[in-house]
Amino acid sequence: MSTYNLDSVREMAGGDEEFLKVIVQTFLEEVPADVEQMRQSIAQENAKLTYQFAHKMKPNLQMFGLDLLKEIKSVEAWANGNKSKKDVVPAIDKIVNTVTAAAEELRRDFEL
Repeated sequence: MSTYNLDSVREMAGGDEEFLKVIVQTFLEEVPADVEQMRQSIAQENAKLTYQFAHKMKPNLQMFGLDLLKEIKSVEAWANGNKSKKDVVPAIDKIVNTVTAAAEELRRDFEL
């Protein structure tokens, strides 16, 4: 079973396979890097930057069917001072692991 779901992406691409591939490539270029930057900003306790990365990636994660909204909201809550750092570690770990797995599958499935 795949980590990701392309139903929303396919709908947006409207049957244009080249456009679909561009969307996947853009995801692969941006989201794993953003996840790593978010992880680092949490380690550095940079709440503002953490919030910006979490908020920025939310639509992409949803578009690719990655069920991480609860974890992203947890990261945003930490960034807003509503959670302790130890409470956000499991959320960031799940985000990193899920995005990494999805990126590997997308690269394989699209031969990128």
